Amino acid sequence: MRLETYPDRDLMMLRLADIIAGQLGDFLRRDGRATLSVPGGTTPGPIFDTLSGVDLDWANVSVVLNDERWVPESSDRSNTRLLRQRLLRGRAAQARLIPLYAPAETPEEMLPALEDGLRPHLPISVLLLGMGVDMHTASLFPGADRLEEALSSTAPLLLPMRAEAAGEPRVTLTAPVLKAAFHTHVLITGAEKRTALEKAMTLAAEQAPIRAVLDTATVHWAD
Repeated sequence: MRLETYPDRDLMMLRLADIIAGQLGDFLRRDGRATLSVPGGTTPGPIFDTLSGVDLDWANVSVVLNDERWVPESSDRSNTRLLRQRLLRGRAAQARLIPLYAPAETPEEMLPALEDGLRPHLPISVLLLGMGVDMHTASLFPGADRLEEALSSTAPLLLPMRAEAAGEPRVTLTAPVLKAAFHTHVLITGAEKRTALEKAMTLAAEQAPIRAVLDTATVHWAD
């Protein structure tokens, strides 16, 4: 793991947006396409705001969330809704969104179709992850019903996940998909998460799921 620390959050957000834009640009120039995977929640919002105005060939960038709650986009709990509000606008409105939700009562019903939609856009070029104080990332929660399967080297691309801390059922990228990303960045803020990160380094992935990606990740932290 590589740890980058910053004197304040604003500088961290601007610097990380610049790094991600540069890495996406490298893939676009070399391969003509790139895939960006990002977390939901409000913490990465400033990064999204900056990226949305960057002059990239966004029409050839595919964007997929790390995970999604099993709720329609009309819900305030939808990560996709937040992504459209903060990232997929301005110049980045041309990017292709790869959905992790489709109208159905349960994620299991739509999982094969969602995997088929995701598969052509893998491996991920640039992966941005968050981490909770419980050391979860994406929807890989400690104690989740299918965590062991999701961490396995033979896991499918996507899995439905249910956990007490998750609220709604979720759909998440699995550990093999996350670990196959070319560039991995983990964004954390505050002393509590810094302590959780240090603890995660001493635990197995079953106890601290973020551990599954830390060996190849750059962690960006500001208090």
